[in-house]
Amino acid sequence: MNTSDFIAVLTEHQDKSLLFEYSPGMLVGTNYHITEVKHITVDSVDCGAGADSWKETIIQLWESPNEIGKPDYMSTYKALGILRKVGKMKAYEMDATVKIEYGNSRFHTTQLHITNIEIKEGQLLIKLTVNPTDCKAKETCGVPETNKIEATSCAPGSGCC
Repeated sequence: MNTSDFIAVLTEHQDKSLLFEYSPGMLVGTNYHITEVKHITVDSVDCGAGADSWKETIIQLWESPNEIGKPDYMSTYKALGILRKVGKMKAYEMDATVKIEYGNSRFHTTQLHITNIEIKEGQLLIKLTVNPTDCKAKETCGVPETNKIEATSCAPGSGCC
């Protein structure tokens, strides 16, 4: 989901509570805060010497230990207000992919991709997932698309990875 679409969804559902599901059935706590919004430009070179570049908007969530047991989730209205304030300070690249950065004592800190959005009973639920790493130069490296990378397929000196 890109930044423009994410902000549009929040705008459309300002009257709802904003929940994030970081793993099936596991929700970010009611005590979360939006602690940082990152405007990232990635310039990369993959293992097959292919160059690429893209932009990301990363929204960091943090659970405040002082607010454990807080009864209500942040409203979508409040989250949208935070994002709009950030946008006035540093303009968004509206086509940039949105990622949610989150971690807690039971879940490693990572950047999560939005996979789905559900609307139910006064709530806007953002479903997230971890995308695994992958060889981006399968054709160059001779790695079949359907098979997992074997330990030897990107061995030193093989011309890949």
